[in-house]
Amino acid sequence: MAFDTALTRALGIQVPVVQGGLQWVAYAELAAAVSNAGGLGIINALTQPDPEHLRQEIRKTRSLTQNPFGVNITLLPALNPPDYPGFVQAIIDEGVKIVETAGNSPGPVIQQLKAAGVVIIHKATTIRHAKAAIKLGADILSIDGFECAGHVGESDIASLILNSRARQELGDTRFIASGGFADGHGLMAALSLGAAGINMGTRFMCTVEAPIHLNVKLAIVKADEHQTSLILRRWKNTSRMYSNQMTAKAIEVESTGANAEFIEVAPIVSGVRGREVLLHGNIQHGVWYAGQVMGLIHDIPTCAELMERIVKEATGVLSGLSQCVMKARRSRL
Repeated sequence: MAFDTALTRALGIQVPVVQGGLQWVAYAELAAAVSNAGGLGIINALTQPDPEHLRQEIRKTRSLTQNPFGVNITLLPALNPPDYPGFVQAIIDEGVKIVETAGNSPGPVIQQLKAAGVVIIHKATTIRHAKAAIKLGADILSIDGFECAGHVGESDIASLILNSRARQELGDTRFIASGGFADGHGLMAALSLGAAGINMGTRFMCTVEAPIHLNVKLAIVKADEHQTSLILRRWKNTSRMYSNQMTAKAIEVESTGANAEFIEVAPIVSGVRGREVLLHGNIQHGVWYAGQVMGLIHDIPTCAELMERIVKEATGVLSGLSQCVMKARRSRL
């Protein structure tokens, strides 16, 4: 089945599936595997300590695939912010033509990248934020429903409604459905809602090429849609994580007393601890991102196997729907 959507045309890919810009997961090996399988692989700039290391990761990715890939830059408040201008310049210097932005105040980054002819995908959890990103110059929106892993926003609108609202409100701007997608059935559902493709994060964590510990992948396979927790809502930074002893501790701190300060929960939700989970496989050691889509994930395929399956499933869905339409027409004759 050959796909021809606004997304495949804009990005030069074969299958309208974009890999999430997964922190501490989206390295060259995974991005190249996704791109080689026909989708859009993404490497995460902030997995690198500085712009020079990002240059090396971009070059490594290019050595592993001849197909398009992108770079994610997430802009979040920090006491010691990353060298965002340096990362952007490295992306431009290395000739990357697709960048996914996320987070706060992306205007200067988008402006700098657009001036270099880069296609911008911006992640948004509300229609209001999506419209603001369009004004800033975003070419494609990635619309994140409440089911997604990581930063879910504060509106709690699930993908079915949020993407339908995007279809109604975003005019000619292309958008990708994100949050709750793992297979060809989800892809066809997203296309029917008006999206030009889908973004998958947790599903790509659970592939052979994802550079994380096998214990984490097995935990995703064994989990269901109930095994995520929302933390940090008190501080307007609501995040969906895999439910474990550390998310339980975070929720306890968050719910105790009117004066609970972020400094009390910071050691529990430490990104360092989360990275150690991915590296060493103790799934209880720290908080780590996972979406409700875990309930749809039952194996650990290669990216090529997964993408081939998605295409096959999507073809089957389309065939089944076509038969339904034909039957309906015949019944009226």
